[in-house]
Amino acid sequence: MTTVPSFTLRAPRYPEDAEALAAVLTAASPDWPTTAEHLLRWQATRNPELFHTEVLAERGGQILGAGAIGHDDFSFEEWRYWGNLGVHPDYRHQGVGTALFDELLRRVKARGAREVRTMVSGSDRDAPGRAFLDHRGFRVAWERFESELHTASLDLGTFDPLLARVADAGVQLVPLSEVLGWPEGRRWLHELDWQLFQDVPMGTVLTKRSLDQWVKDELEDPALQPELSFVAVRPGQQDPLTGPLVGYSTLGLNPGGFYYIGMTGVLRAERGQGVAKALKVAAMRALDVRGGGLIKTFNDAPNVAMLTMNEALGFQRTNTRYRYELHLDGA
Repeated sequence: MTTVPSFTLRAPRYPEDAEALAAVLTAASPDWPTTAEHLLRWQATRNPELFHTEVLAERGGQILGAGAIGHDDFSFEEWRYWGNLGVHPDYRHQGVGTALFDELLRRVKARGAREVRTMVSGSDRDAPGRAFLDHRGFRVAWERFESELHTASLDLGTFDPLLARVADAGVQLVPLSEVLGWPEGRRWLHELDWQLFQDVPMGTVLTKRSLDQWVKDELEDPALQPELSFVAVRPGQQDPLTGPLVGYSTLGLNPGGFYYIGMTGVLRAERGQGVAKALKVAAMRALDVRGGGLIKTFNDAPNVAMLTMNEALGFQRTNTRYRYELHLDGA
């Protein structure tokens, strides 16, 4: 019988561990790679008022895996937490994941946690992760569908009539980079984003972040591509909260080289005119001018309107991501 050397648990040290930690997390989840820069930026900009804790497993100076858990800033309740952990494929089946999970759960239980959430994909690669959660009492509570397309697969000229109809309806599609330069641009975007997200069927009550925190999280994210993201503007309209903005769609660039849609939405009064679809087409055309690329998008299962739109644009379903929940109060 081979004896596996023991490992120790400790807190990560930033910035020293960032490079090695990013490599381990990317190996554990290669479909969504991360970088040291991303980890360090998140540490510097996360909301310090919310609880957050991390732990990693180490053997002989080698990081084997790591996990984190903290308040869910997207859907905040004092008793609700969101966690993630990853173990390098070379070090699985050695008790690393169990030790990380037990330690993280101990910390939030001591704070009175009643619910822990996490997300895992339905790919064959992540089958062990799903089994890990099932064994510990987690249950699937929500589904989110992943789809993708490559701009090279589209004839973007076929959308000329759509863009003409939107323009004729008095709506302009303006690059996000331009709107960010407007005196009230960030405040309007913040309020627009909040109104739009409340209409997205996500199966949870949402929390409005402060303008400062939202700007740090979203607009100042280095992954955001402002020149490839577009805002729908109705000139002359001056809503006290959103000004002339009536919708927007963003594109981000993952370190893996693919693009992803962060948010697409249109105010209720402006729906049914093709504005949301036109926003995505504008982004695709801008990306095509840059050289094109693969775009991924994620939509919650009940969001039939957006799923239907994406299919019409050419997106193909590739995966399902499951939100797992562990209820610690017997519910």
